[in-house]
Parts: sequence; structure tokens; C-alpha cells
Amino acid sequence: AANFAVPTPSKLTTAIGDLETAYTDAAGRASSDANKNLFDGLIGGKTLAPGVYAWTTDVNIAADVTIEGSATDIFIFQTTGNVIVASGKQMILAGGALAQNIVWQVAGEVDAGTTSTLQGIFLVKTRAVFKTGATLIGRVLAQTAVTLDSTTVKA
Repeated sequence: AANFAVPTPSKLTTAIGDLETAYTDAAGRASSDANKNLFDGLIGGKTLAPGVYAWTTDVNIAADVTIEGSATDIFIFQTTGNVIVASGKQMILAGGALAQNIVWQVAGEVDAGTTSTLQGIFLVKTRAVFKTGATLIGRVLAQTAVTLDSTTVKA
């Protein structure tokens, strides 16, 4: 896109800068000791409360995960690894939690399995791949590539 007609190159530069700022901000938030490496990154089948969570491992969602809080609660999920969501699994919001208040700061990549449902704003250092039939309720911004294969995206 850098070689597209004006104003695309300047808008691209601004967007990349904004992504880097948001990524750095999310990565710099401190988590409590209780939320560091919670469940060794195996969060499928769990219910997560508002707060900042940090993992030095991949985050694997092999069963539905529930994110529970009010409409004003904030959730920040940080990982130095990948976020891997198994096919058909969902991120379920409960108690009024909103996708717009959930931030996933991912140093690796996001791998959304077929027909999976992800929720939140994904700030990804490398790439994000949404396989056939996946749904994203939120946004995804990646520094290298976003692949959407018959994916539904709802802001």
C-alpha cells in the first residue's frame, strides 16, 4: 500500500504508528502476580474476571472461555507467545462485558480455528490467521499480515 496514490501512504504510516503505540501501551500494563501465567496459558473452560493477565507461554483455548465483567470493566491479555483457539471454540462474554473493552496484546501470532469465535481488540506483533468460518467480534491489527478465510468480522 505504500506505493498507492496519496493519501494512502500517509494514512498507512499513521495507522502503523497508532498500532505500535497501542501495542506498547498494552504490553506495558502490569499484571498482578495471581494473573501471571494463569493456568499455564490453558484458559479453555475457565472464567476470567476483569484485570491484566500476562503469559510467557502460548495462550491455548481448547474449550470455550468465559470473560465476565460489567460493561465498564477492562481486560488486557498479554502473551509473549501465540493465541491459539481450537476449531469451534468461543470466547463468551458474560455479565455485560464488551468486546471493545478487551485487548489482546500478542507477541507471536493469532491462530483462530475454523468456526471459532474471538472477541476483543487484537494487537498482534506478527500475523493473525482466521480460518474458514471463524468470527471476530472486535478488531485485529497485525504488523505483518492478517488472513481472513471466509471470516465474519463485527466491530
